[in-house]
Amino acid sequence: MNPGRPVNKGPRDPRRSLPAVDRLARAVTERHAGLPDWAATEAARQVLEALRATLAGGEATAPGAEALAERALGVALGLARPRPSRVVNATGVVLHTNLGRSVLAPEAAEAVLGAAIAYSDLEIDPATGRRGNRLGSVSTLLARLSGAEAAFAVNNNAAATLLALDTLARGREAVVSRGELVEIGGSFRVPEILARAGVRLVEVGTTNRTHADDYRRAIGPDTALLLKVHRSNFEIRGFTAEVELPELVAIGREHGLPVLEDLGSGTLLDPGALSLPAGSHVAARVAAGADCVCFSGDKLLGGPQAGILVGSRTAIEPMCKNPLARALRLDKLSLAALDWTLRALLEGRAAEIPTLRQLAETPAQVRSRAEALAERLRKVARGPALDVEVASDRAAVGGGSLPGFELDTWVVALRAPCGPDGLAAALRAAAVPVLARIRDDAVLLDARTLLDGDEPTIEAALREALPEGVV
Repeated sequence: MNPGRPVNKGPRDPRRSLPAVDRLARAVTERHAGLPDWAATEAARQVLEALRATLAGGEATAPGAEALAERALGVALGLARPRPSRVVNATGVVLHTNLGRSVLAPEAAEAVLGAAIAYSDLEIDPATGRRGNRLGSVSTLLARLSGAEAAFAVNNNAAATLLALDTLARGREAVVSRGELVEIGGSFRVPEILARAGVRLVEVGTTNRTHADDYRRAIGPDTALLLKVHRSNFEIRGFTAEVELPELVAIGREHGLPVLEDLGSGTLLDPGALSLPAGSHVAARVAAGADCVCFSGDKLLGGPQAGILVGSRTAIEPMCKNPLARALRLDKLSLAALDWTLRALLEGRAAEIPTLRQLAETPAQVRSRAEALAERLRKVARGPALDVEVASDRAAVGGGSLPGFELDTWVVALRAPCGPDGLAAALRAAAVPVLARIRDDAVLLDARTLLDGDEPTIEAALREALPEGVV
């Protein structure tokens, strides 16, 4: 090396210009009084880590100090916001999985609060002072409502399916139609649940057509049960055939095999009162002879997240004694909400359960609320800046409950100069986010899924969303 010649060190690494985490965190807290220190620090760490990875990939320059602090502030505000937080469901999807599915009745929420802030008789019999059954009350209520001999509950329907399979078929075979090997959200797949439960899958029929003889031919010495699975998020139409539950039960009786039905979403009310398909009625599935029917508590039941199992004593009682039952059991808060919901159903107070009330509303009732909301929103912005129209529409029930089934509904259609995507994004960015759907260049606010008191919140969100000078 020539000592008289300067060494070319190449371009300066832009990552060296980034501030330290604590320095960026201080800049964040200076911009927002009251922001928790932990949120500012974590946001600074996340932003700097992501930026370092981007710069390492070849980006030439780092953002300036102001832009960097604003970016970190946005992340910090998101971290500091409690989760889950309230949103307005104006999508029309009553059982919106991403928005928490069923909304509890206020009295059910009070029951949860009572169980949360004080000691309770969760597992004790006050009359004897001895240990009691935490599910005794709920099991009795479920059996009464469903007409089943016995009932049990765990923390969700996937857990209920797993528990039933593990109890009734571990080490043996379960026969399932190929048309029912479903996958639902979160990559929950029926074949994988069977494998996790130690059950060997025997597929019968084809994707679109399965016949009774397909089941009969598949039954062998290692067959433990016949499994029927609700197609929760898709339909099969056209040249199709399937074995309905009564016929499958008859096949099971011929061979001394239990029938397990994963109904996914079931109602304990007469579905006619909710204008729902007859196949969603749990009591009818039990009456058809299914040895065990499992379904979700936070769908058509209208209660908290839970996995409900109802059926014969010979099927249900071994599940209660399965070691998995403790790992999958309901906590005291969910039990309190479920207990209140079931009692309301037994006492004829279904209208007090928000989900069931929304499902039962007539189109005329929904239209009346849509027109009242539209009149309110027309006062937010006068002139051409915002077009407000009331229109009829249809919306899915949601929650993987009734694929292909829709409810008649009424919407408030909003059209603004910023376009539907811009307006929808602005409504989501409000202090209380408003979630809607977009169609035909309009943001649609569906009145069916609005709760009491949502209207002022939507009005405030729209005021935030519209440009200054329009209001």
